[in-house]
Amino acid sequence: AATKLASAEKLMYFCTDQLGLEQDFEQKQMPDGKLPVDGFLLCVDVSRGMNRNFDEQLKFVSNLYNQLAKTKKAVVVVLTKCDEGVERYIRDAHAFALGKKNLQVVETSARSNVNVELAFSTLVQLVDRSRGKAKIIPYFEALKQQSQQIAAAKDKYEWLVSRIVKSHNEAWPNVCRKMQPAPEFQDYVYLEGTQKAKKLFLQHVQRLKQEHVERRRRTYLALLPQALDALVPDLDEIDHLSRAKAEKLLEAKPDFLKWFVVLEETPWDATSHVDSADAERIPFDLLETPAAEQLYEAHLEKLRNERKRAEMRRAFRENLESSPFVTPGKPWEEARSFIMNEDFYLWLDESVYVDIYGKHQKQLIDRAKEDFQELLLEYSELFYELELDAKPSKEKMGVIQEVLGEEQRFKALQKLQAERDALILKHIHFVYHPTKETCPGCGGCVDARAEQLLGSRFLRPAERHQHHHHHHQQQQHHRNPLAADSVDRINLVILGKDGLARELANEIRALCTSDDKYVIEGKMYELALRPIEGNVRLPVNAFQTPTFQPHGCLCLYNSKESLSYVVESIEKSRESTLGRRDNHLAQLPLTLILVNKRGGGDAGGDTVQSLIQQGQQIASKLQCVFLDPAAAGIGYGRNVNEKQIGQVLKGLLDAKRNLNLLGPAPRDAPDAELRLVACLMCGDPVGAEEVLLPILQSQSCRPVP
Repeated sequence: AATKLASAEKLMYFCTDQLGLEQDFEQKQMPDGKLPVDGFLLCVDVSRGMNRNFDEQLKFVSNLYNQLAKTKKAVVVVLTKCDEGVERYIRDAHAFALGKKNLQVVETSARSNVNVELAFSTLVQLVDRSRGKAKIIPYFEALKQQSQQIAAAKDKYEWLVSRIVKSHNEAWPNVCRKMQPAPEFQDYVYLEGTQKAKKLFLQHVQRLKQEHVERRRRTYLALLPQALDALVPDLDEIDHLSRAKAEKLLEAKPDFLKWFVVLEETPWDATSHVDSADAERIPFDLLETPAAEQLYEAHLEKLRNERKRAEMRRAFRENLESSPFVTPGKPWEEARSFIMNEDFYLWLDESVYVDIYGKHQKQLIDRAKEDFQELLLEYSELFYELELDAKPSKEKMGVIQEVLGEEQRFKALQKLQAERDALILKHIHFVYHPTKETCPGCGGCVDARAEQLLGSRFLRPAERHQHHHHHHQQQQHHRNPLAADSVDRINLVILGKDGLARELANEIRALCTSDDKYVIEGKMYELALRPIEGNVRLPVNAFQTPTFQPHGCLCLYNSKESLSYVVESIEKSRESTLGRRDNHLAQLPLTLILVNKRGGGDAGGDTVQSLIQQGQQIASKLQCVFLDPAAAGIGYGRNVNEKQIGQVLKGLLDAKRNLNLLGPAPRDAPDAELRLVACLMCGDPVGAEEVLLPILQSQSCRPVP
């Protein structure tokens, strides 16, 4: 049956937000007259209200119920605001319901969304008895169940967010659209609402950003020690500086920007730099952070410790040098107590000292063996009158050891008796079978060195073996082109990179007559110049062509690079003709000249001296004449002294004549043969090179076929 409502024509409210703001919401009035009503939810506020007496509220509710009871409709008592409920109020409300025909009571909280649906479903069940009876759950139990439900939904939603959102740059609208179909998203939004879902998304994004920044920070901090090692490896430079001055020093370093980037906005982790493509370099403001300050202090400490360790190594070596207890062959275990102190153990592991000791022992032993070898040579009469097999008897060895026993050089090897005996036997073997292999001079053996010098001056051993049976024919063949040439013509190669060859060729041509004739000692010679500045393996830069047979080569240099070019070019040209019958270039007369820098020797004295020294070494290696710049007097780029150029050409002319004289001679004039005998001591400070090279470098010197 219909029921008439006393609140006809009043506004219907759906939430408290409408109070006082009625115009902002859709306005609906309570219907006029009678309405069909199936049941009533009788609400009791059990929170502690301001300026409100609960007992009076309960009296009002009781009167209201008396009116509702007359309608014979179903009534459910609903306790609201149970999340702020007062225990006595709740107890009194239950007592009220019990006294009114045992009315059903549902404890709710709209704010927490607990049991709200249950209140309506309980009423529906009372109205429609065919429905199953709703189970009424007390507020706190319902709240617990709901909390568990929300927690489970939250876990699933957070899993969904972490699977979809991998970057801290993701935006909510885009992500929300992606998650919309997912049940994990729908369930959580149903329980907690979109705002809470967005809040969890923002927390996840913030966490991703923090992780990204931390990864960057760890990368920068890992790179910082390398940067400090590269920019400030010297302790003296930074040990006394404040942090601010140290940072200024870093900024002034040439490689500063290779390691660091200075940002306009700081700190780096609060700016767009965290996502910058140029994020490999360390933001300079990172140095202001405690972690970076600790690394800087650690760098200082490391440098100080390295210095201290180096000092310990040095002090230990000095101990070794000065200690009378360290003798050749003495084991570390015996020497340790005499040379180690507490400081040594503080700074380095014992293994480091053992290694240094081992190297020092090797030097001591090598020196002692050398001294002992000298001693054996001094007592040469001891080793006469041995058997032909050079195996001394036990008695003879006893005599040798007795004679040498008082000598300090013999005693020095006291702890290495087996090696000392082996040296004696090796020496006896050498006395009776002197060969390069048994020579005590080892690398300083004169025989071995003389062979090397002869091999490098003429053919290498492999070539000698391969071409020995052609040797005479080769000499004959590669002298013929020279013999065919007229002595009145000089074919000169000028070798020098970066314009050196062309410029000198022009200077020389300026001194020639109009038809390229040059006067030497009153006689006119035809002068053909071939300046070469590129790769000599290319035909265009070859020393020798079908129409040009060189008689000599002037090699020019004014720097390390140009000297390297000369060496490489000579070696390439020699290699290119190896094994050929016309191997004339292997013995081509060479002259090496240091050209002063343009402007008249403006290079520093040290540089010039260094270049002269290098030139002399190369001249020795190439077996060619080295002309000192002071002697040659070629003031490059200024005037060229005609007399000095003439001297250079005259030297080449003499060499050409000598080579021509070695050509096919009349049968009644055989080649002169000069035999030299030189006595050199193995291991002597004056090496075989100093004695033999002046002879071997002569252009007229050649091996006997």
